[in-house]
Amino acid sequence: MIQVVSVVGRRNRVPGGDSYYYWAAARLLLQGHGFISPFVWNHEGVQNSLVTHGQLHTIQATANWPPLFTLLMTVPHAFGLHTFFEARLYCCVLGVAAVLVVAFAAREIAGPRVGLVAAALCALNPNLWMNADLALSEVMTPALVAWVLWMVWRFWKNPCWKTATWLGLSLGVSMLGRDELALLCVLIVLPLVAALRQFAFAKRVGMLAAIAAVTLAVVGPWAIYNSSRFENLVFISSGLGVTLASANCDATWSGPTVGYWSMPCALSSGFDPTADESVQGAQEQAHALHYIGTHLSEYPKVEVLRVGRAFGVFRPAQQIKFDSMIETRPYHWAMAGLGFYYGLLALSLLGSWVMRRRRMLLFPLWMVGINAVASALLTFGNTRYRIPFEVPLGMMAAVALVWGFDRLRGRTDHGEDLQPTDPPISARMVATV
Repeated sequence: MIQVVSVVGRRNRVPGGDSYYYWAAARLLLQGHGFISPFVWNHEGVQNSLVTHGQLHTIQATANWPPLFTLLMTVPHAFGLHTFFEARLYCCVLGVAAVLVVAFAAREIAGPRVGLVAAALCALNPNLWMNADLALSEVMTPALVAWVLWMVWRFWKNPCWKTATWLGLSLGVSMLGRDELALLCVLIVLPLVAALRQFAFAKRVGMLAAIAAVTLAVVGPWAIYNSSRFENLVFISSGLGVTLASANCDATWSGPTVGYWSMPCALSSGFDPTADESVQGAQEQAHALHYIGTHLSEYPKVEVLRVGRAFGVFRPAQQIKFDSMIETRPYHWAMAGLGFYYGLLALSLLGSWVMRRRRMLLFPLWMVGINAVASALLTFGNTRYRIPFEVPLGMMAAVALVWGFDRLRGRTDHGEDLQPTDPPISARMVATV
């Protein structure tokens, strides 16, 4: 309901930036043009062009964005819902689906009541529901992160080939939606499988291989498709080069926008505008790495400030203004989202203490935060990079709220909630990490 009200309240919102890409690219995909840039299709020159309905268009293959959200955005177009307003209403459906997945994941982690509270926090969090209004891919991020965590806990409770397959599937699909989530394979899956010491080493390697095989089977077709379109290898996304170029220049290493990004910096990186995106990305990446290499003494400070921006501890009010101006996030709701995030963070510390005290598996929740830190370190500070972490924060906050409610009632029997479910001996070892 909150998401629908936010969309209806700004019925005439115009798409821009990433939201325009997803909305317009989905329509072009459904028309049979493949994954091409709608920006170039509508506005650029005549090379490799064709005439459609009397208008000159330019075709440029793109993989600057992972493909999953574009695929999801073809659904309203397929049903004849072509306006941006209708696309935003459809995003509300995706937002509701995300709340449901969060509920099931949190239930698996800490019981039914925690699942309900975590779902409520997800639904109320402005940083999450605003993405439906904006029609950004972050509207599906809570579902992807929660699905991965759900499968992690299922595998932890019952490590077998079936749960390994489901975990690999969730990772592969999530990577096609948010390529930075690939880091979860190293941050969560490797230590989890390594800790299954009740199994022989060969079986652990086999399980790890099964997870990797399923993940690659999901991602592989997209990578193969890209190999037919680009000169250089593009596994999931070709956007790293332009991102690095926009984040490593004088304007983002000092002054009021330190730790952020700058489009003029990206445009001045010296890339070849006639080359395909993979070549442009390589050129932009080389330009950015050269800049970093000639300013190494300043690099640690900039990295700290990037993480500070992403996690709301460095110039948070300014960052909200940037979000409002560039991403057109509603300023007052964005400020409310900042306060909501601070509350979740405080409650998550209490929730972590409760889970650790009850010997419940904990580290995968915080590894999502480490993943967000790595994203900011590699690129720049942005509120959106924190969104995957707000999902486990809400789950840990839900644990704290359920525990606090029981304490207030003087209740000591928590039933199914906040109780470990007899994990393997090695999993108990992981719970202490």
